[in-house]
Amino acid sequence: MLNLTALDAATRQQMAAYIAKSRNLVDSIVTIGQDAKTSKGEKLGIRTAVTYLAPHKLSGLNVCPMADVANCALPCLFSAGRGAMPSVMCSRLRRTLVLQQLPEVFLERLKRDLVRHCKACQRDGVTPAYRPNGTSDIRFENWPEWVSMVSALVDQYGLKVYDYTKIPNRRALSWYDLTYSYSGTPGYAPFVAKAVAAGMRLAVVFRDYATVERLIANGDTFQGLPIIHGDDTDARFLEPVAAVALYAKGAAKRDQSGFVVDA
Repeated sequence: MLNLTALDAATRQQMAAYIAKSRNLVDSIVTIGQDAKTSKGEKLGIRTAVTYLAPHKLSGLNVCPMADVANCALPCLFSAGRGAMPSVMCSRLRRTLVLQQLPEVFLERLKRDLVRHCKACQRDGVTPAYRPNGTSDIRFENWPEWVSMVSALVDQYGLKVYDYTKIPNRRALSWYDLTYSYSGTPGYAPFVAKAVAAGMRLAVVFRDYATVERLIANGDTFQGLPIIHGDDTDARFLEPVAAVALYAKGAAKRDQSGFVVDA
């Protein structure tokens, strides 16, 4: 695979300068208000920016290390809504390649986007939020430059940072809220158990709304956790430790791998 990280500093600077002038190569690192789920936070006074990448191994490198175990590659939200459009898929792929090959360019663009996002939210009187992994599962907390940049925005603007993850032992940061993403595939069960034991909130994709309504009406629990509706908003950081019920979308509606829960 092409590896631009091996290039000398001068060449990398030249490529970074070219990318900076090439809007069609990679423009924004985040999207705001372009998906139905995060847009629902507006009614709570929360506006969320999301970084959507090309998931799993679509870019040539795996950005979802637990996807094969959890069987979530095929039902991934990458195929839901606008994500199914070829132009959107290509944009996410370019963004992913820049992150992998020229991370300093990715970080510079991300800082620009998040500062604009925070200032716009401040102007409009809403709370800024950010999801780094819209369709990926990268341990951004292990990237010191990313942590330094984002934590400064948390301090300055009150930015709320949150994510879903399938990695149960990610290093927790006080300002980075993580919700563990459930899958019912047998090989994934030990990881779910670790997440529950660690006191993590679970996000569970159910087949339909009626199933969840029945479970809640019966007072049922999931993995020992109370069940709450989660599709009304994406602002997971507001919620208690619970099994947050989401509903199958896109290719997930046809999933039979165990990722989507039927009862």
